[in-house]
Amino acid sequence: MKVKELINAINSGLMDLNLKAVYVNDEAVMAQKPRYIETLNTFGELFGFEREVFVMSAPGRTEVCGNHTDHNHGKVLAASINLDAIAVVSKNGDNTIRVKSKGHKMNVVDLSDLEPDEKRYGDSTTLVQGVAAGIKNLGFEVKGFDACTTSDVMGGSGLSSSAAFEVLLGTVLSYLYNDGKISEVDIAKVAQYSENVFFGKPCGLLDQMAASVGTFVTIDFKSTTEPVIKKVNFDFSKSGHSLCIVDTGGSHSDLTDDYAAVRGEMESVAKVMGKDVLREISYEDFFKAIPSLQGKVNDRAILRAIHFYNENRRVDEAIKCLESGDFEGFKDIIIESGKSSYELAQNVYTPKNPTEQKLSLALAVSEEILKGKGAWRVHGGGFAGTIQAFVPNDLLAEYKEAMESIFGKGRCYVLIIRPVGGTQVI
Repeated sequence: MKVKELINAINSGLMDLNLKAVYVNDEAVMAQKPRYIETLNTFGELFGFEREVFVMSAPGRTEVCGNHTDHNHGKVLAASINLDAIAVVSKNGDNTIRVKSKGHKMNVVDLSDLEPDEKRYGDSTTLVQGVAAGIKNLGFEVKGFDACTTSDVMGGSGLSSSAAFEVLLGTVLSYLYNDGKISEVDIAKVAQYSENVFFGKPCGLLDQMAASVGTFVTIDFKSTTEPVIKKVNFDFSKSGHSLCIVDTGGSHSDLTDDYAAVRGEMESVAKVMGKDVLREISYEDFFKAIPSLQGKVNDRAILRAIHFYNENRRVDEAIKCLESGDFEGFKDIIIESGKSSYELAQNVYTPKNPTEQKLSLALAVSEEILKGKGAWRVHGGGFAGTIQAFVPNDLLAEYKEAMESIFGKGRCYVLIIRPVGGTQVI
């Protein structure tokens, strides 16, 4: 459809089923319509109302369990959420990708130049360039398109706004030029490749995989080339709880070296033991080796390694609890995971600024309200940003009011687990 035709179709309800397949309920569909229409109008104003357009979506994600394990080939439990990045896109014939994201400059990529450049690390245009290069390297068709995007995945929130953007770009190229045949796993790997090689950020694969695959998903990264992905059969809506993400207001923008240190220190333990990553070493062998590790790696590295092994175990236990309907046991595991992240992985505040501890405060207040009833833990990479809480529905109003009285109105998000990852909506 052309831009105005699609706007009319959305307004008249003709696209409601398409939207509901992504956003789950009628209320969410109605909330999305103004956003879709605004993005369509922006596209028309920039690129022309007579263009044939499509709409793609890629979600943010919430990490449920498996904090800081993926980069050492561990296990994670994650879920896609209703907050997402969307793109209105149209093919062009000039071998150029143009992406205008709301609130940001236009990203322009010449498809004849798809080589990484360290001098451009940190520039969002390199993410577009990297996704195009990664798709091309897989042997798929890569041609030009024009796009307008908008995202309600909060930056620095631990909900992975960058992964949503990267997966969105891969989804666009999959559906626009490859009949939707690029697999979810390949899109996730391309997104990670773009962020690592072109953008210069040493991220793992968790964020991109959860955004690309969608719904509750467990991922075992023992083989990063062939990760084992399994969707978990659990209907969270029947748990009697709400999933809350509390944005404490901290930014992730200057924490790259903190994240890198978690991975690097875990790998330093593995390397002393003759391996590349901790997953290649049994917990028993690691634990026996702790005396010999003294003086060869720092103490924090050993603590973070202990966290890795126990967190892997917790992922398996959390999955068993969900699949058997034992939500109380699941909450116990989430609390244990959060305690380990705080004490062993040590990613609740940055050592660069130890007196600013908004995450610690949010966790402490959450415990006061939810102890014996709900669960709470650091969310995502940590050091700043967000916490996660599983809140009994009868405590939701109290919890939300308490969090927002401290961190600001609108900072406690009550989320929906959406059933699909990166997809063509219209």
